[in-house]
Amino acid sequence: MNTTMGKSSITDHPVVSHEQWVTERKRLLAREKELTHLRDQVARERRGLSWARIDRVYTFDAPEGARTLADLFEGRRQLMVQHFMLGPGWEEGCPSCSFMADHTDGMNVHLAQRDVTFVAISRAPLAEIERFRRRMGWKFKWVSSFGSDFNHDFHVSFAPQEAKGQVYYNYGTQPFECEELPGISVFYKDDVGKVFHTYSTYRRGVEAMMGTYTLLDLTPKGRDEHDGPMAWVRHHDRYEPAPAVQAEPSGGSCCHT
Repeated sequence: MNTTMGKSSITDHPVVSHEQWVTERKRLLAREKELTHLRDQVARERRGLSWARIDRVYTFDAPEGARTLADLFEGRRQLMVQHFMLGPGWEEGCPSCSFMADHTDGMNVHLAQRDVTFVAISRAPLAEIERFRRRMGWKFKWVSSFGSDFNHDFHVSFAPQEAKGQVYYNYGTQPFECEELPGISVFYKDDVGKVFHTYSTYRRGVEAMMGTYTLLDLTPKGRDEHDGPMAWVRHHDRYEPAPAVQAEPSGGSCCHT
């Protein structure tokens, strides 16, 4: 049971008149506009980054057969990749990566309208990917990089011999955590078929796919993660039923017999 969904200290939150609330809300709105303008500026700077040409030929195992990185664009110019943590022999994918992926199918039709193809890539063999995909009920494209250096070259998979040392992840060295780590990468293909790496993000950057967090951040309790970031997240078929809303006691004993 999720233990972070019980009584919260927000019950002691200040309550003011509507007029004072509007005054405070306008003050926060000014800050939100600053954040929006900063986000727009960072997005422009992101689009202005130089590109790195992909000279290696990466081949992936897809349900329809072998596909190169260039094939994965499916006729569009832009390709977005979720580096999904599902290693060879794993019984199931990472719960956090699955949380990201739960947001994908609804977005795909809209991404396609903006010249973007989305694909998840994992190092697990295709049969293991397909087994987990069927369990989750997902429809997005998901291919295997098993036997390829793709995951290693994009610093989301690490060889077993690295387990006792330092690995390169999120543009810096850090202690080994796991053989697979999450990320999002973006590629562009020009008119003559050349493929370029335009962007990758890791760590909290992958929250770009987590629309649930965006909505939770609007609520009084926020992410409510007292047990640690994402400690509450489960595969969507592993959640217990959400607890019913319980009224606060009006007084008297809090003991139950």
